[in-house]
Amino acid sequence: MTSVCETMTIDEQITLLLKGTVDCIPEDELRRKLERSAKTGKPLRVKAGFDPTAPDIHVGHTVLIRKMRHFQQLGHTVIFLIGDFTGMIGDPSGRSATRPALTREQIDENAETYKQQIFKLLDPDQTEIRFNNEWFSKFGPDDFVRLAGRATVAQLLERDDFKKRFQSQAPISLHELLYALAQGYDSVALEADIELGGTDQKFNLLMARQVQQSYGVKEPQLIMTVPLLEGLDGVQKMSKSLGNYIAITEPPREIFGKVMSITDDLMWRYYELLTDLTLSEINDLKGSAHRGERNPRDIKVELARRIVADFYSQNDAEEANREFDRLFRERQAPTDIPAIELGSGSTRLVKLLATEGLAPSVSEAQRLISQGGVRVNGERINDVKYELGSQAGEEALIQVGSRKFLRVIFK
Repeated sequence: MTSVCETMTIDEQITLLLKGTVDCIPEDELRRKLERSAKTGKPLRVKAGFDPTAPDIHVGHTVLIRKMRHFQQLGHTVIFLIGDFTGMIGDPSGRSATRPALTREQIDENAETYKQQIFKLLDPDQTEIRFNNEWFSKFGPDDFVRLAGRATVAQLLERDDFKKRFQSQAPISLHELLYALAQGYDSVALEADIELGGTDQKFNLLMARQVQQSYGVKEPQLIMTVPLLEGLDGVQKMSKSLGNYIAITEPPREIFGKVMSITDDLMWRYYELLTDLTLSEINDLKGSAHRGERNPRDIKVELARRIVADFYSQNDAEEANREFDRLFRERQAPTDIPAIELGSGSTRLVKLLATEGLAPSVSEAQRLISQGGVRVNGERINDVKYELGSQAGEEALIQVGSRKFLRVIFK
């Protein structure tokens, strides 16, 4: 990836880096760090930590990863820190109860999945992948006691989720109090100049500055936070558990279709956080839509193509666009419908939807059917007890929603 640092002024670099951020603390340090890096030729070390609790990255996570890429484009080094040690503690951010710790096997498996996905956006040559067990495995009891002395209990209880749990008399485990301190020591070990995180990580990031100072770091890290992206529903934050997400490993056609399903208002939010267009360019697009010069649907198509191309290629984006038009403009079935074989006889439709991944569970399959979201051979099915069955050699085409299809061949 070619650095654009030489062609951009410091003001232009700051504009790029602050786009889509919520906090930059302290903001005046960003200019000083960038100027010093330009003068000395020494890249900044930009850290972002990921606990390997959920191995699938969705586009909500890429708001942060894209900001890492912006630093790379300016010639700096980013550190993708996988918290294999802190993952065994469990980040209490936003939790109303103690989070179950992961096993070593779960952590290793999830971390490997992360590594396979992040280079869809990041440049491998400018990325350090580190694991914090690298230094914490060398910590003895005395090291942890000294680390625990870097903050007071009162300071740790200022954290909003701890405060709420304390006031409601919900349990807070001692190891959870160590999480922010351990994350702070990561910044000491990595000599981080800047740390990135979601707004829910602000307490941890600020604590890291304090920990760095207590270990003698003269200029602690600057912190930058990015917002938590709203999911496809436009209401709650994007989450796999809520089903309102776009995974970056989904097929191009699925990503394209999901982007096209969002509201026009949410589209502008996605343009700001999920593309590299400047705010001026986004405002120009918005103005053209408001003046009636461009159809908002066409602008959304452009957004969907950009997002697909980020994770795949421009050719994949164009093919996904054509397939979407086949489905929704020409009302044709997809060209590559997956097929399964079943023995003759009857099979409950809800069970089939769940086992073949057309619905995440039997209960969700029942909800989809009752709401009219499932068709068999073009006929809408409303009976949750519906059984699929036919004679050998016959076929059935199942459609769930507007984008999921399955061909069943009876043998």
